[in-house]
Amino acid sequence: MFDFLKKNKKPDPIFSVLGTDMHCHLVPCVDDGSKSLEETIECINTMYEVGYRRMYITPHFQFPRFPNKEDVITRLFEELKEKLKESGIPMELVGVGGEYRIDDSFAKRLENPNFLRVGDKVLVELSLNQLRMGVEETLFELSMQDYEIILAHPERYSYYNQHSETLSQLYEQGVHFQVNVLSISGFYGPTAQEKAIQYIKKGWVDYLGTDMHNTMYAAALRDATKNKKVRKILEEYKFKNCEL
Repeated sequence: MFDFLKKNKKPDPIFSVLGTDMHCHLVPCVDDGSKSLEETIECINTMYEVGYRRMYITPHFQFPRFPNKEDVITRLFEELKEKLKESGIPMELVGVGGEYRIDDSFAKRLENPNFLRVGDKVLVELSLNQLRMGVEETLFELSMQDYEIILAHPERYSYYNQHSETLSQLYEQGVHFQVNVLSISGFYGPTAQEKAIQYIKKGWVDYLGTDMHNTMYAAALRDATKNKKVRKILEEYKFKNCEL
């Protein structure tokens, strides 16, 4: 069933310095990530080969596109843990969080919060292309409810990349930033690559995440182990993944 485990050539496990991945979409068939158990297992195997040993899985919570429910996701995550044991890959699935979109439904979540967390933190995302008014106020309100916040891949938000003073404000407000590893390698294009490295050099970035979705991402992650920019960042900067 898992023939890919027989592949001989292993990549350099450069991500062992991170140890823990805290952003991926590998619960099958719940969002735009993995579409099957087999795809999930193959992606996890690649992540283990490149050095990861612990993972949080973070499905999208985005209404109406991905109207996931926390209890359902938790049940599917527990089922996945059992299937992973059967595969023989010694990756530890530490927990299940969510990647929560700041959208029209987010205010209702704040009224009766039931967030799946990455460690003790809530992972949130914004629209990649559209400015949403009131984001700063929403994140402030979330922090006032004693939630620590991680903002996913700020390097990919076109508006905020043109107005980085807003990101600076969020950083000063106490929001943690998570950059995608594949942004550093150029997977999302030159602008995301430039901004990812810029934010890391500013000292804004606490976490690196794979944002793993499927086997195309897994192949890109293998390639990233040979990328000079990725290797340099891992050598020169410290991140907090292992603290989660």
